[in-house]
Amino acid sequence: MKKLKLILPFALALLFSSYASARDQIKIVGSSTVYPYSTVVAERFGKSGKFKTPVIESTGTGGGMKLFCAGVGTQHPDITNASRDIKSSEKELCAKNGVKDIIEIVVGNDGIAFSHSLKAKDINFTKEQLWRALASEVEVNGKLVKNPYKKWSDIDKSFPNFDIKIMVPPPTSGTRDAWNALVMNKGCTKSAKSLFDARKEKSHEKACETLREDGLAIEAGENDTLIVNKLAADPEMFGLFGYSYLLANKDKIQASGIEGKKPSLESIQNYSYPVARPLYFYVKKAHIGVIPGIKEFLDEYTSTRAMGDRGYLGDIGLVPLSKEKYTATRNAATKLTTIN
Repeated sequence: MKKLKLILPFALALLFSSYASARDQIKIVGSSTVYPYSTVVAERFGKSGKFKTPVIESTGTGGGMKLFCAGVGTQHPDITNASRDIKSSEKELCAKNGVKDIIEIVVGNDGIAFSHSLKAKDINFTKEQLWRALASEVEVNGKLVKNPYKKWSDIDKSFPNFDIKIMVPPPTSGTRDAWNALVMNKGCTKSAKSLFDARKEKSHEKACETLREDGLAIEAGENDTLIVNKLAADPEMFGLFGYSYLLANKDKIQASGIEGKKPSLESIQNYSYPVARPLYFYVKKAHIGVIPGIKEFLDEYTSTRAMGDRGYLGDIGLVPLSKEKYTATRNAATKLTTIN
């Protein structure tokens, strides 16, 4: 038995190294929002000539976490991008599958833009109005009812008299999670929350986040470019995605105001824009030194030339971290500090 205990770790190490010989480039999955930033860093990293360009797949935050947490070994991704922080349930899944030493990197700040065509009239929404447009059930005259609002003017007479049509990310998306937390839950009225709680079918958080299923909230997958093109072609359509896509397509689309604020570098960094949030990626420490270049990739990604106030990621819409937060994330990258 003692011999078996000694041999097993050695055998696992040999197995890991045999996989490693079959893969000599970093594999990244996860968020479509973080995807453009990681892609730019990966391309620059590859051009240095020392290591191959990392392979990046846009799977959505939830999908990326499932792949990332599936196990340790080169058949599994090394890094996952995330447009929200890792959930406790995902940490548990990772631990269950032996993924125990995880490095968290805060990439920068982002704002979720609620956007529409440049040809459309500019509109300012409250969080409650957006919740009423998207929720499966809403409170009307003290009662919970199936969402009755078909046109924007049904919610507010000053709004356009055309059908509500909103393209939304799928449930696996971190952008969807962030939108739920920052808009759907905060826009959900107190009376609706009380009614949901009294019904005891599910928590008011889940009930407030449940989207309508009558075709007016349209799941668009993880392809944010597709959403942009749909908005540009249809002035009556709205969609939501990260700030970088708004910035890259400002010749086609514009952001609606939310609570009187629009997304900008300043309003996202100081969090005065109500749908501002941090972005992340997560790294398996066990893969560092096995897959070539992970430590060096972390160094490039978190360098001031990439993430700093005048870094190249700012050119494509990443809102830099404050000095204190940047120092913390740089330390995590250089010291390979793991989360609990």
